[in-house]
Amino acid sequence: MMQQSRVDRVFTFFNTAIILFITLLITYPLYYTVVASLSDPDAIALGRVTLFPVGFSTAAYSNVIQNSIIWTGYRNSILYTFFGTLYNLVLTIPCAYVMSKKYLPLRKTFTWFFFITMYFSGGLIPTFIFIRSLGFINTPWALILGPGVSCYNMIVTRQFFINTIPDEMYEAAEIDGANHFQMFFRIALPLAAPIIAVMALFYGVNHWNSFFSAMIYITDRRLFPLQLVLRSILIMNEQVLMDAIETGDDVLINIAMARARMAQVMKYSLIFISSAPLLMAYPFIQRYFVRGVMIGSIKG
Repeated sequence: MMQQSRVDRVFTFFNTAIILFITLLITYPLYYTVVASLSDPDAIALGRVTLFPVGFSTAAYSNVIQNSIIWTGYRNSILYTFFGTLYNLVLTIPCAYVMSKKYLPLRKTFTWFFFITMYFSGGLIPTFIFIRSLGFINTPWALILGPGVSCYNMIVTRQFFINTIPDEMYEAAEIDGANHFQMFFRIALPLAAPIIAVMALFYGVNHWNSFFSAMIYITDRRLFPLQLVLRSILIMNEQVLMDAIETGDDVLINIAMARARMAQVMKYSLIFISSAPLLMAYPFIQRYFVRGVMIGSIKG
C-alpha cells in the first residue's frame, strides 16, 4: 500500500470533515423529528428539545394511532403512490425506448415537443378545467392519472437505452425473427432494471410528497392523502385557538393551546411515519440508483 504524502493526508482530512459535516446537516432534521415526537409538547413549545427527548412521552403516537382520519390518509397516499408510479412507468419506459431509435421518423421533432413542455405548461386554470372536463374532480384519478410523463425522466431513460444496450443486440434478435415488441419485452426491459428502479424512486417520491394537486382537485376528506390530512389538522387547531382567544374564556384558551401543542408534536410523529416507507424502500434500490442515473446521463 502506497504511503500518502502530507498534502494527500491534509486533503483526505478536510474532505472527510466536509463529508461528515454535510451528512450531519442531512441526518439531523430527521433525527430531530424523532426526538421531538417523543418529547413533551410544552418542552417543544419552549424550544428545550435539541439532541435528546425532554419529558419522554408517546402521546403523539397514541393520538396518531387513535385518529382514523390519519390512517385513511396514509392508505390513500400508499394507493396514489403505487398506482401513480406504475402508471408513470408504463408511459415513460416504452416512450423512452421508442425515442431511443435513431431511425424513428421525425425523431428530432418529437424530442423538441417533449423538451418544450419541460419549460412551458398550460397553467393551473387550464389544467383544472381539463381535469374537470374528464370528470376527475374529487376522484383518485386526478392524482393517479393527472401527472403522466416527466419529460426529464423520459430523456434520462432514453439516454440509458441509447448508451447501455448496443444496436448489435437488436440486430441479432431481428435476424432471429424477433419483432419490436419481442425486442422490447425480452431484451430492453430486462436490461433496464437499473433505470426502472431509479424512475420508480423519482416518481414514487413525487407522488408521496405531493399535496398541492390534492388541495386543488380533492375536497372530499375521505380521499385526502396523508400530507393534506396533516395540513388540515394543523389549520383546524390554529383556527380553534383563534376562536378561543376571541371568546376571552381562559379555560377554552388553555384547552385550545394544549391541542395546538399536541398537534405540533403529532406533526413530528407524522413526518417520521410518512418518511418510513421511502426510508425502507431506498436500501433495496440504492445499488441501482447511481448506476442508472450515471449511465442514463451520458450523452451519446
